[in-house]
Formats: sequence, structure tokens, C-alpha cells
Amino acid sequence: MDLHTIGIDVGGTKTAYGLFNGQRGIVRRLSHPSDDTASPEEFFDTIAGNIKGLMAAEGLQNEDIRGVGIGMPSFVLFEEGRLIKTSNLTKIHDFPARAYLMEKLGGMRVLIDNDSHTGAMAEHRHGAGRGFDNMIYCPISTGISSGIIINGKLFRGRYGWSGESGHMIVTPDDGVECGCGNRGCLMSWCSGSMIVKHIEQWIAQGEASIMPGLAGDGKITMFHLGSAYNAGDALARRAYDQMVKYLGIWIYNLYVTLNINCFVFGGGLLKLSRQLMDGGKKTTILEDMKEIFDGYNKNDMPVYFKAAELGDDFGIIGAAELLF
Repeated sequence: MDLHTIGIDVGGTKTAYGLFNGQRGIVRRLSHPSDDTASPEEFFDTIAGNIKGLMAAEGLQNEDIRGVGIGMPSFVLFEEGRLIKTSNLTKIHDFPARAYLMEKLGGMRVLIDNDSHTGAMAEHRHGAGRGFDNMIYCPISTGISSGIIINGKLFRGRYGWSGESGHMIVTPDDGVECGCGNRGCLMSWCSGSMIVKHIEQWIAQGEASIMPGLAGDGKITMFHLGSAYNAGDALARRAYDQMVKYLGIWIYNLYVTLNINCFVFGGGLLKLSRQLMDGGKKTTILEDMKEIFDGYNKNDMPVYFKAAELGDDFGIIGAAELLF
């Protein structure tokens, strides 16, 4: 019998679901905003309810499901399925998510891992990392992180949170405080959510920008940053330059630490590249990151910066891959 699989990608802003058939094809999707005000129980009650809804829509029972895989933006104690800390959903911490969900789902198999790990598996098996024995998957979005493939296998580390490289400290105790609890980690300087906090801080200090006018009554977003950049807004360009500078430093540090030469990038910040024009010439975040990287890299061995190939489905595909 062909068993179905459910893959769930939990992000800081959106939670996406995919129901896969026995041939690993997606037969149904679902998504909703991630509720950062919900308690852990409320958050996973919503997930359990949506899992049951997906199954009911296809007429499936528990015995028809291989299991549920979930990618979380969290420090995950993998063997236990306990969420230790979640930087962008701060109410979800020290919570036995796997055991809680299994009880809610009548004993159904559940595996939970960090979303960078699941993204790495997806792109290594089915996307831009095919053919590379060693690869680092780097999502750049609300947060930044990495999933590390060594000799064809995902490297989790002792406790299960290898690859939390966005939280390596580069400016100790300096800068905007990150959800990890520290000031001065890489993510606090260059992730999508944190660069907006820098912009808001600069504007509050009296610096001029067209971004508040573009946002109107809403919050400034990366879309407004891109539009202001194209209009020549000095503050937008300062924010963008800061972002790519620290992203380039981040990748250089990973490269000299692990000597892995294939980096696959996914996440919402790549979409910003479709907007940017610099002096009439289109520029991309990956090109600008690579320029920063090359400024530090003092050897001529090839290093590949590749865009993820699986589009918006990489997260649910990778989560489902936990079951195989």
C-alpha cells in the first residue's frame, strides 16, 4: 500500500503544509500565518487540527499515513523532539512538541527537526545540491541559519542543533538584541526581520528616508527596502550594504571552518533580488554576497553560490524527507 506523508514547514511568519502521496508527489497544500502570540499548546493544537483536516479532505486514516515531518525555526533536541528555543516564535521553548503531537494524533509517527536541516535534505536530494557530497544550505529570510551535509548525510551534531550559524557572535554585546538573547550575533545584523529593526532605529534617531511614506500606516518591510533602494534612498542603501556585508562574512566564516565549497541559498530575501537596480543595472543579493566573500577569500579554488531550485515547496519537501 502506498503510504502518504505530511510535511510541515514552520516559519517565523508562515506555516505551510504539504500532503504527499506514495510517489512523493504533492496532492494537497495548506498555509496560514504563524501566530507568535500563541502558547506552545495552542500552536501545536492548530497544527494537529490542520493535519486532521488534510487527511479528512483526502479520506485518509492514520493507517494510511507514513508519518508527519516538521521543520521548525528552533533549537531542536532531535532524538527527543523537544524544542529548546525558537528565536522568531519566542513563546515556543522547552516544549516536548513531538510527544505532544503524537498524543494529539493518536500515536501517529512524528519527527521534528530544525528547518535548515530539512531544507538541506530537500535541496541535496532533489534540488541545487544534487551531485555534491558536501553542501551547506543557507536560508536567508526572517532569520538566517545553515544545514550541513557531509559525505552525503545531514550533520546534526550532539544535541541536534548544528548549523545555528546565524547566532555566531561577531560584535560582542553590540547591536540590536536578537531573539536568541544576545547582541552582536550575525543574524542581528543581516536577517530580514533584524535589518528592519535597524532601519526603524535609524529613523527614530532622525535619519531621513522615504520608507515610512512607502509603508503608510503599516510596518516597513523588505519590499519597501527594495523600492526605496531603487529610488536612490540613502538609508535603504545603507541597510542593504550592511545586510550583504554581514551575509558575506557569514559565508566566509563557514567556508574556512568546514572547507565546504557548495552553498545553496533559499528563503525570502532572494526575492528582493528581483527588485534591485543599481545605476540601471540589475543586481542580486547572491552576486553582492559573493563579492564580499571574494574580498576575504585569498585562494582561487572554486566556491559555488547556488540559488535553491525547489521554490516555495523546499520546506515541506524537506520536512517530509525526514520520514525516509
